[in-house]
Amino acid sequence: MSQPATIEVKSRYGKRHRLAKPELLAPAGNLEKLKFAVHYGADAVYIGGQQYGLRSNADNFSFEEMREGVEFAAKYGAKVFVATNIYAHQEDLDGIADYLRELEKAGIAAIIAADPAIVEVAMKVAPKLEVHLSTQQSTMNWQAVQFWKEEGLPRVVLARETTMDEIREMKRKVDIELEVFIHGAMCSSVSGRCVLSNHFTDRDSNRGGCCQSCRWKYDLHADETSVMEPGQNLFTMGSKDLCMIQHIPDLIDAGVDSFKIEGRMKSIHYVASVVNAYRQAIDAYMDNPETYELRQEWVDEIGKAANRPLNTGFFYTVPGAEEHIYEAEEKPAPYDFAAIVTDYDEATGTAIVQQRSPFRPGMEVEFIGPGGRHFKQLVGELTDEAGNPLTVARHPLQRIRISVDHPVRPFDLMRKKIG
Repeated sequence: MSQPATIEVKSRYGKRHRLAKPELLAPAGNLEKLKFAVHYGADAVYIGGQQYGLRSNADNFSFEEMREGVEFAAKYGAKVFVATNIYAHQEDLDGIADYLRELEKAGIAAIIAADPAIVEVAMKVAPKLEVHLSTQQSTMNWQAVQFWKEEGLPRVVLARETTMDEIREMKRKVDIELEVFIHGAMCSSVSGRCVLSNHFTDRDSNRGGCCQSCRWKYDLHADETSVMEPGQNLFTMGSKDLCMIQHIPDLIDAGVDSFKIEGRMKSIHYVASVVNAYRQAIDAYMDNPETYELRQEWVDEIGKAANRPLNTGFFYTVPGAEEHIYEAEEKPAPYDFAAIVTDYDEATGTAIVQQRSPFRPGMEVEFIGPGGRHFKQLVGELTDEAGNPLTVARHPLQRIRISVDHPVRPFDLMRKKIG
């Protein structure tokens, strides 16, 4: 990925360079996912450390892993942000200053924070660390954006409830970077400030412990008797997932500076596929807005990784009851992540792949790579690295030799169709 063009602007950090085209910001739940997100086209990635973030169940990063991630991202001209977006109780603030100093030393470009206490401490103890306001602050009007600009923040991550018209107004009235979620799961509560998990499992949603109670299946009772009819599906309260792949021109024309994908808990296949599609769409529009056309292959790529129904969230209208998932509509993605390409021998037309899900000779698979490279083929004979024939690739992380119909590269993925 080439270094994006930039324009020079001023901020409390002195001169800084804003991307002349929108930044594509991808999630990374661990170091491996970070590398795939960057390789497939992310301009920046956001991760969680082992404290102060809202995804305590993700693998999350040690300081050593952060340094390695920053070094890897820098090779591709990408940046790394760290979520420190909890709402802190007093006890949570113990050690926050030292933690932020370590992030700055590790080369982290910015933190994403919601609690004003964390914002203030970061500005005092880690001046080279940018502070981006988290979506958890539910910022939805230009006056609030102006307030945070005056507090010294260079970027605000808007609430998911923000409309396209409100974004346009913010950009007209406040000279600040705006980041919005363009893809992924939507919280059923207001920008994530929910206490269902607290009450049901004693896990605090706003301190990183959300158990996704809204995705559970519920029965309805009256006087201890179920009112559900026999055979009727139990219901959930989950929202459909957000997807804006069909509306890239609107987002760019509205002035959005950073396009954010949700999903630090999602798989490598999900991250790579979704980043790949949005990277191509953004680049195509920026290359020539007048001739831009949405390609069905980008939409299809999203569909191969998605496992819930999709919509456009609050951008164009307030979602109604039909935009929630009340019945058993969730379906697995039509493709399953099967292997990662680690090496390719051009002379023999064979690749070494690392198994991530079982596959066997005769099965149809698809190889994908950055920039939209892809092809389908049937799996032929398989051997292990020593040349021993295999009837099935069944062992996780096993390195397997496979003939491929077209050249592949390290970091390419192989997936298989389900059903």
